[in-house]
Formats: sequence, C-alpha cells, structure tokens
Amino acid sequence: MNFIKTEVKDHIATVVIDAPPVNAVSFELMKEIIATFDALSETDDVRVAVLTGAGKVFSAGVDIKSRVGAQYQPGDRLANARLAREMSYCMIECKKPIIAAVNGPALGAGLGLASSCDILVCSETASFGLPEIDVGLMGGGKHAMRLFGHSLTRRMMLTGYRVPASELYRLGIVEAALPAAELMPYALDMAAVIASKSPIASRTAKHSASTIESMGLRDGYRFEQTLTADLGRTEDSRESMRAFAEKRKPVFTGR
Repeated sequence: MNFIKTEVKDHIATVVIDAPPVNAVSFELMKEIIATFDALSETDDVRVAVLTGAGKVFSAGVDIKSRVGAQYQPGDRLANARLAREMSYCMIECKKPIIAAVNGPALGAGLGLASSCDILVCSETASFGLPEIDVGLMGGGKHAMRLFGHSLTRRMMLTGYRVPASELYRLGIVEAALPAAELMPYALDMAAVIASKSPIASRTAKHSASTIESMGLRDGYRFEQTLTADLGRTEDSRESMRAFAEKRKPVFTGR
C-alpha cells in the first residue's frame, strides 16, 4: 500500500490515509481503500476500525491536479465513477463497524469517506464541505444528505460552504468535537468498547443499521426481528445471557 497505513492491535484496526499534502483522493487511493476494507471484512482478528488522515487534513477530496489535462479513452469516465462508488460501498458494506476520526477538513470525496463510516468524531479544526461547485465538478450531495438536512445540503452544494466542527457537533452530525490531541484517544476508547462486544453481534448490528436505513417502519422492524432470531441461535448470544445471569463479563468466541 502506498497511501493507506493499517495497524491492528487489540482487535482494533487503525487505518490512516497518508497521501501528502492533503490526502487527496486519487484513483490509486480509491483502489487501496477498497482493498483495505474488503480485507478487514474477512480478518477475524479485527472487530472494529478507526479511519483517520495523516497531517492536518482528513481528505481534501478528489485529486484535481491529476485530472488536469488527463487523456480519457472511451469507458474511462464510467470506470472511474464506478470506482468512486465502490470506495463508499466497501465501507458501508464492511462487516466491521468503522469510526471516522476526522482530524481536519473533509471535503467532497473526503466527506463521502466520512459519511460512509458508522460513527463520526472530529477535531476542532475539522469541517465538512462540498467544493465541487468551484472546480467544475459535481458529486457528494447524496452523501451529504445522509448527514445534513434539506437547506444546509443545498447551501453546501450551491455555495461551497464548509460546516465547521462546532456546528457539526451542535447538529449532532458528529459525536464529539475535540482538541486535536484528544481525537484519536477518544476514537480508540470508543473502538475498544465496540471490540469488547460479541463480534457477531457487532457485525449483525451494523448490517441491520445499514439495511433498515432506507426501509419503512414495518419492513425495517421485520428485518431486525429476523436478525434477532438468527443472532439468538449463536453461542455468543447464549454466552451473553449466561454472563448476565451470573453477573460476570462474557467471553466471546465469535461463534
């Protein structure tokens, strides 16, 4: 990997975007994101991931410089657009929960990366924005709609407005807006809580949340009930109930 650094410790995978100077999203970075989270989905030792950026920027969005003067062959644009979609899908569909530790601006495709995570925390220097209007591009609006309301999403799309960390926290977009030095310890503490749970339960909860997001109440609740019944047949579920009754910490085996 040239742009993604991954470290696994205590069932937590720390994934760092390291593409100086601003962690711009190139086609190569997209491929590495996909490969990384696909691998984490199938790594039994990993129960949760924390995604952050190296330096002072989470991700400034699409690598515009690499596109200036680029020569496209028929089909290239379609393939590139598909790659960008898969970068988000690989995170949304990752079997392991992902915490975004947004250490600075998350713009355009960077906002897409953050919104594809399950839990968001940020530093006081973070901001979310859609600058595509200023560089002759479009995209990211649907990702923003998962986080923001009608008017603010359109303000971002039409003006390039960047929502600061204080506003992200006030609106409930992020769980915390912290001094830079406190961001990763906070994210890793939260990851440790998730890692202490049954990996089957965490995987099922993420799958449930991602699926019911676009469902109505009746179908969504029915889907959850089906997963609950399936989860109840696992050894981890039985261990959870035994531990509760015996007033001890459960020991999970992932079965």
